[in-house]
Amino acid sequence: MTSPRGRVSRRKTRSVLVGNVRIGGRAPITVQSMTKTDTRDISKTIAQIERLRRAGCEIVRLAVVDDAAAVAFGKIRKHVKLPLVADIHFDYRLALAAIEQGADKVRINPGNIGARWKVEEIIRCAADHGTAIRIGVNAGSVEKEILKKTGRASTQALVESVRRSVDIFSAARFNRVVLSAKAAGALETIKACQRLARDYDYPLHLGITESGLTFRGGIRSAVGLGVLLYEGIGDTIRVSLTGDPVAEVIAGYEILKSLQIREYGPVVISCPTCGRCRIDLVKIAGQVEDALVGFTRPLKVAVMGCSVNGPGEARAADFGIAGGRGAGVIFRKGKIVKKVAESALVAGLLTEIRKEVE
Repeated sequence: MTSPRGRVSRRKTRSVLVGNVRIGGRAPITVQSMTKTDTRDISKTIAQIERLRRAGCEIVRLAVVDDAAAVAFGKIRKHVKLPLVADIHFDYRLALAAIEQGADKVRINPGNIGARWKVEEIIRCAADHGTAIRIGVNAGSVEKEILKKTGRASTQALVESVRRSVDIFSAARFNRVVLSAKAAGALETIKACQRLARDYDYPLHLGITESGLTFRGGIRSAVGLGVLLYEGIGDTIRVSLTGDPVAEVIAGYEILKSLQIREYGPVVISCPTCGRCRIDLVKIAGQVEDALVGFTRPLKVAVMGCSVNGPGEARAADFGIAGGRGAGVIFRKGKIVKKVAESALVAGLLTEIRKEVE
């Protein structure tokens, strides 16, 4: 869904504050990730959160698997500024402990928390501490009675599971709620989120759960999230990938930048290469991407293999390089700055970019 100006127009949702970051309302769509460390390893977890922060992550979720993890969560909370979310499964008491330890939000899955009174206990504790709650339904943990009725974790099953929980929260008059319904398949996730967006005005957390390794998982996530975001659905996203969580943040911003929803950091474009290419473009493009992680200023950077796709075709780029035979040129806005050896292309490009940024 696009506005007359060609930009994606978002549906109107309630606004929920998570720490110092707002989700929903008129706030920008936030990019989240989740630590892959054992939360009980405090130093490693803090180090990973810092890496995520430098990559642009705005909200971080931590698994709270037992009492020791809940205590560690509190210690981690004292050392980081990013909003922290406690990921809770099975034991409602861990949600209570995480809230007491300073969680800005807790994520609970109604399919495995258990009886209604347990959810109500979490709601009361969250209300007392000003903590937000995400009702996070996954296809793998829908309530057994719902699965018995639907036969599988279908769109209907995901939405019904969310609806049951929303009824509990509504009865308790608790509104600091974020909703999510995720499946490993993009189509089921899209359909479920479309239903939730139609039925509720709570902010929606988007993601494709268990999407896979970086390449294929990134594609599945981009398809699922891209469709929903284009329709104006979604207030915060997490690209769930197997591997380094920093890749999740990078992928999240690339999805948002592709739809011109947010600007954050450089966009690196590169030609697919062909028989004309005489430099190691794949290696060079990778080096450029790695070097630009952490740059927050929006820039378009082109890495081109030859003069055909060089300064002319990439003239819209703020900066770029184009290869020749063992050498290449560095250009700005389509104008050549200098010619250098292949080995000096990346360093020369970064020098020009830093001049602009500084």
